[in-house]
Amino acid sequence: MHFLFLLIIILTSCTPTIYENTTYGIDDFVLDSEQIHQGKQAIIQLETENQENCLADAFAPYEDVLIEGDVLTVAFYYPQRPELVEALLLLNHRTGFRVCEGNICLPYVTTPVEVDGLTLTQAREKIRTVYHDIFPEAQVFVHFRKRRERWVQVVGALRSPAIAVDGKMRLSQVLAKAGVPPYVNLFKSYVMRNEQQLPLDLYKLLHEGDESQNIVMRGGDQIFLAATNDATVMVTGEVLRPQAIPVPYGFISLREALVIAREIPLTADKNCLTVIRGGFTRPKVYQLSWNEMRHLPNESLLLIPGDVVCVADKPISQWNRFITQLLPGPLGLQMIQVQVQIQEESKESSTSSND
Repeated sequence: MHFLFLLIIILTSCTPTIYENTTYGIDDFVLDSEQIHQGKQAIIQLETENQENCLADAFAPYEDVLIEGDVLTVAFYYPQRPELVEALLLLNHRTGFRVCEGNICLPYVTTPVEVDGLTLTQAREKIRTVYHDIFPEAQVFVHFRKRRERWVQVVGALRSPAIAVDGKMRLSQVLAKAGVPPYVNLFKSYVMRNEQQLPLDLYKLLHEGDESQNIVMRGGDQIFLAATNDATVMVTGEVLRPQAIPVPYGFISLREALVIAREIPLTADKNCLTVIRGGFTRPKVYQLSWNEMRHLPNESLLLIPGDVVCVADKPISQWNRFITQLLPGPLGLQMIQVQVQIQEESKESSTSSND
């Protein structure tokens, strides 16, 4: 541990690091703000993170498949063999037919019938086929006697951490039953299905009623409701209260962020506002002027989680020096980790070439 601490000190004080940046103006900032206003997926694209669209079949109601523990009723209409009909009615009344190890056991059939993963319609057709040689032209009816609940887990819910779904219940209904905390970070909240995050915008769903986000939930889905401080923008420099400001909906206006940071003292040059986006090694840097911003609406001046706003008494001319001034505070921790990783990769590369 002491060695790692010493290594960090050495790397941050002695190792020259070049931080590449490209500077943009107010026009680019406004264009990016228009994209940000479209919602979470547009912001993710702006952050150069790609997500696969997995919502092709997510909106239509579906028929549940049979799983372990489900209990069925199986009935026949076959006047030629009333004893079979009576036997099945008796079994349905007493116990039904439980799915055990993926199978059900039926009278007059020597081997178990595999039904795991089948819908009721598919199970009915399979049972009809199994009995076809014994009872041709018999009509088969299959229903749930007891249906094992399919659950959606809701992490961070106010009322219930698990909600039972039925093939028709939608995301908004699940969230209403679970209870969404009043200050949940909707931008960082997400839905997982089959170990894959779905490209959904919970802010648009809950605050704008956007039905294009309102998928039908499936058993095994997981909803993660994030804490307020899971997404922030940093305002630093010549403001009265430099701080990380929570961004629960995915964006905040630049003006609002500056007001929260207690505006700008008289010593600050109002022409020197810098917004840093995308990390410190290869950031996108906007140099903004108050005169340019004066008549623009808040919707045209938007910040996203991870942005850093620096209010300075003069423009930032030396990028490396600016990053160094941020170290070793919270903003520099990321760069320390990056530098350690770069050094380790460099050593591994050197060792491999020597070998």
